[in-house]
Amino acid sequence: MPTLSYRDKIAVLDLGGDENRFSPEFLTSVGEHLDTVIADGAHALVTTASGKFYSNGLDLDWLSAHGERAEWYVAQVQSLLARVLTFPMPTAAALPGHAFGAGAMLALAHDYRVMRADRGYFCFPEADIRIPFTRGMSALIQAKLTPRSAIASMTTGRRFGGPDALAYDLVDATGDLDTLTDTALALLGPIGAKDQDTLGAIKATMFADAVSALHNA
Repeated sequence: MPTLSYRDKIAVLDLGGDENRFSPEFLTSVGEHLDTVIADGAHALVTTASGKFYSNGLDLDWLSAHGERAEWYVAQVQSLLARVLTFPMPTAAALPGHAFGAGAMLALAHDYRVMRADRGYFCFPEADIRIPFTRGMSALIQAKLTPRSAIASMTTGRRFGGPDALAYDLVDATGDLDTLTDTALALLGPIGAKDQDTLGAIKATMFADAVSALHNA
């Protein structure tokens, strides 16, 4: 399950050491940690993971066993994506391994992304697994990517390694596994602390269309 630590005034949220799929318990835990980060007055947030996955996204096993709660579940996932998209401090995702589907969307919801250069894939597999994007998920991705990058990633199911992800602006930097979190911290450190209310309002306005779509699953 996710764990929270600090590097000076920058919060580091480790999503866990397994596939870090979005089970209801996982979503609740992440939300509680985000509450703590805000209450603690952190200057910035880095999310990462301690295994070979950043996140494999939707918990399809849970969803298949609780089909009657699918609408509620998708709303919970999209609420988290909207929250990270408008989080009231600078954010960066450090990807030590695979980011698939909604896991890749979570990474995109951050202000910046750093990806391991030598292993791991950034992928939207929806076209190959026959699961169309929701309007909210599509709006989130398209709010962050150029049309070229959106077409390349959303319609192909292509698995982007670090260098390819960087070339398509899916991530902002690549690095070695051992220095990945430090690279993310280095992106955020110079920005400094910002007023939470102001930065939250700026992001809410920047991404108003995506936020509206995410909250209306």
